[in-house]
Amino acid sequence: MRRIIFITAFLFLINTIYAQKLTLDDYNRATGFIHENYNNKTIFNVHTEANWFRNNVGLWFVDYSNQGAEYKKVDLKDFIQQPLFDQERLASSLAKFSGKEIHANNLTLTNMEYLGDENLIFTNLGTTYVLNLESYEIKVLREENDAEVNEFESKSPDGKWIAYSKDHNLFIRSTESEEEHQLSMDGSENYEYASNYGWFDLIEGEHGERPRHFWVSWSPDSKWLTTNIVDLRHAEKMYLLDWSIDSIYRPKLLSYYRGSPGDSTMVHLKPVFYNIGTKKEVKTELPKNTHINAVSIQWSGRPGVVYANYRTRGFKKEFVKEIDLNTTESRILIEEISGTNIDNFEYHLLEEKGKIAFLSERSGWRQLYLYDFKSNRVSHLGKGEYYVNDIKYIDKKSGDIYVLASGREVGSNPYHQQLYKVSLEGKMRLLTPEKLHHQVSFSKAGNYIVDNQSSVNTPTVTVLRSSKTGKVLTELTSADASYAIDKGWSAPETFQLVAKDGKTKIYGAIWKPSNFDSLKSYPIIDASYTGPHTQRFPKSFDVAFSNQALSELGFIVMQVDGLGTSGRSKEFQDHSYKNMGNNLEDHVLAIKYLGKKYDWIDTERVGIFGHSAGGYDTGRALTAFPNIYKVGVASSGDHDFRMEKAWWPEMYQGWPVDETYETFSNISNAKNLKGKLLLVHGGLDDNVNPSATFKFAEALVKADKEFDLLIIPSQRHGYVGQYKDYFTKKRWNYFVEHLLGEEPIWDFKLKP
Repeated sequence: MRRIIFITAFLFLINTIYAQKLTLDDYNRATGFIHENYNNKTIFNVHTEANWFRNNVGLWFVDYSNQGAEYKKVDLKDFIQQPLFDQERLASSLAKFSGKEIHANNLTLTNMEYLGDENLIFTNLGTTYVLNLESYEIKVLREENDAEVNEFESKSPDGKWIAYSKDHNLFIRSTESEEEHQLSMDGSENYEYASNYGWFDLIEGEHGERPRHFWVSWSPDSKWLTTNIVDLRHAEKMYLLDWSIDSIYRPKLLSYYRGSPGDSTMVHLKPVFYNIGTKKEVKTELPKNTHINAVSIQWSGRPGVVYANYRTRGFKKEFVKEIDLNTTESRILIEEISGTNIDNFEYHLLEEKGKIAFLSERSGWRQLYLYDFKSNRVSHLGKGEYYVNDIKYIDKKSGDIYVLASGREVGSNPYHQQLYKVSLEGKMRLLTPEKLHHQVSFSKAGNYIVDNQSSVNTPTVTVLRSSKTGKVLTELTSADASYAIDKGWSAPETFQLVAKDGKTKIYGAIWKPSNFDSLKSYPIIDASYTGPHTQRFPKSFDVAFSNQALSELGFIVMQVDGLGTSGRSKEFQDHSYKNMGNNLEDHVLAIKYLGKKYDWIDTERVGIFGHSAGGYDTGRALTAFPNIYKVGVASSGDHDFRMEKAWWPEMYQGWPVDETYETFSNISNAKNLKGKLLLVHGGLDDNVNPSATFKFAEALVKADKEFDLLIIPSQRHGYVGQYKDYFTKKRWNYFVEHLLGEEPIWDFKLKP
């Protein structure tokens, strides 16, 4: 009995010690890790931006420390770092000029360029100045403009013609004789020549006008002209109500043309071409497509030859075609075919070499290919099991192609990208051998690279390299996180586990509070975004603090990339095709894995939050996995793919629309909700229309499910300013109250 009493008393004492209430100090510690509050103020140089001078003599950058911002330059002749200017003298000149107090270590300067040898142009607080580097006299730069630019006109490269639109038709006018020629004849309202589709064109009122657009493209020799016919005759709109205008007391009706999955009532675009010599249209076989798969045109260096790139509806076929307007003959150069989708194809012309470089997943991995004009054949450059993220630079003289690729080196993290130089023969040379994540910027002439190299737990080192050899020429900056480390912060901990297929390794990371105590038990929150076009694994040190603020309130925060996301093999990504409702299965496995590995993670208290596709994840988590996820905050979620913009669901959930859209709808599954759910949406969201959130809320009411709803009337897809701050406080406190079980504090400041 004495032993039982002792154990009970001991457990009571432990609980008393570790069940301390959240205080204002805890919130203040959390706010210190908000990006705007720490970046380059207490934690320095997590990512250094290279600014290349247009004259190719060098670059400038900012080196941050607890002493402030120091502006430096590097000359590409000797690679020696020097101050860009005397900051004390410049601050004194600016103070005299503006009449305001300006500190030398707190300058905010952008857009710097040399003007001759003695002058430097820069912008400070929206005003552009010229600085004399000897006298340190400054004056406002006044750019002389000979003629006011008309955005609804376009002058030919040879200066002989002006293209413009009138009465929905395309015209050209001679700059020499002022003679006018009407090129199109059948334009009318809602069937518009020389126009374009605007993704965010807002229309006021039921019968308001769409914002005016003008777009044409001249051939380099000025002998040909291309534009679009924009056909809105059968297009339907999405609607918004603006309740946020203080001066009016009824909502303003807004609308925009945007198709939903499966719609035929969409804006359509058709490319048209004109011969300037004959003033006649040149007919082609290019299709009239919807605004989500419109034809894009690129001029060749050969007279009258263009390249057209487009995808079929459903994104299973994509073409690059060559069209000779002189003969109207066309041929397919590149044809991509997929049983699922094609969502990341890109191509680059190397006409001087008789090639087209393009990225394709036809091998099962996104890699580099060459099309040869003479042989009409495609060659695969650099075979293997790795992923090419981007073509960063092409040397038009040598033909060398510089790519960022992940997972090629043995033992490397599959999400960490490295830079390679690829010859036209397919020889790949690694330029950044460090097994880290490399974010690079090329000089204007392509001879040099600035490389930010890091991982989520390896501080950034920024160096200047030769693009020919990869040799490090000088170090520019190194990250300093000593302030955070002294406060108890430790970098996120990465982890690996086997995915739901039983064979594939997946990767994630967790954030712990800076006052972490392994004797405590912490709820875990899934920071989710399973959109198949992106990744969540934190690759670089500039995102090492991204979830730290929320973690400081007493949570473990997790990010993981399960099967179905991008950046790995095509097979890896295709797990989510027509199956996005099950993308969280690997997240559940990760939570269970972490709970077994760490006894300080409480898998009975699991939360989730996400924005946009992550908002969908949150609703899905609490309706499809309610025994795992207990609390969620879903912001700007696309809760039913049938109510989304057409391209995204048709790309990943498939086209035509089938029963899977119903199966994976949060609205259809509202009856399964358990736990606590907060739905948030901006009232003016013209990316993910708020209608699905309202309809989800309606379904929850009908199912008699308790939930919370916050509409921010003035906000679009992303929340800004005080509205962003309000939402952040709301999200933090929702987890504090319902997942941590603490009394939330509202009266704290997010900004110092």
